[in-house]
Amino acid sequence: MPITADCHLHTSFSTDSTTPMEKMIQKGIQLGLTHMCFTEHMDFEYPITESTPKGSFEVDTAAYLYELLRYREKYKEQIHILFGIELGLQPHQTERLAAYVKSYDFDFIIGSTHVCKGMDPCLPKYFEGKTEEQAYSDYFQSIIDNVKNFSDFDVYGHLDYVVRYGPNRDRDYSYTKYQDLFDTMLKLLIEKGKGIEVNTGGVKKGMRKLHPITDVIRRYRELGGEIITVGSDSHEDEHIADAFPRAAEILKDCGFEYYTIFEKRQPRFRRIC
Repeated sequence: MPITADCHLHTSFSTDSTTPMEKMIQKGIQLGLTHMCFTEHMDFEYPITESTPKGSFEVDTAAYLYELLRYREKYKEQIHILFGIELGLQPHQTERLAAYVKSYDFDFIIGSTHVCKGMDPCLPKYFEGKTEEQAYSDYFQSIIDNVKNFSDFDVYGHLDYVVRYGPNRDRDYSYTKYQDLFDTMLKLLIEKGKGIEVNTGGVKKGMRKLHPITDVIRRYRELGGEIITVGSDSHEDEHIADAFPRAAEILKDCGFEYYTIFEKRQPRFRRIC
């Protein structure tokens, strides 16, 4: 496999997964992975609904870390297990996010936008009363706002997550349609020394492209971006390392010779085979 590190994984410590961590690790070993980084959800003030009561998507970090360290030791001769978190960013939470990050010695932190204007785009309500183009633009602007307000993360996750749930998904979607927003976003990330991820999680959602679309990855490289991780965003063991050969081909086509793994918040570059 050309990429042997899956750097975006969820287990039963995340509200939207029921898969035990050990089962995920055993599948990763079976697939020939050398590294797995678990990135459980921490989304402060996630919108309250009937299915997501207060505190949903706020991981019990101490319990999560205890389990991770136990399996890191158990499987240390077979695979490297890394301690990550996926932070749901919102501009008004800067101080709370900063305090949380300092509380644990994470290997890797993904910054993500799951909540835009108080709603998760995975809910149809997010798209009500606006055009698809406006809904997408609002989401991309929220990433810009988050990056301007908070910097203590390593890569920004699934930059076009919103497209998974749009009325037409990626049918009428392109980099050029939102070029100004993407260029502002990417330049800001590069200026702050942050990377982006290639997220293959849209494949199981029926997406034709990976996150972000290839032209955005290419533009990131053209602007001088070098830090890029690869993650399946898997919540079940059956989706670990989904479409990684495809991700490798896209990265090479966009001019990347290396992908990135973070350990102790430091990037490590690995050649794409």
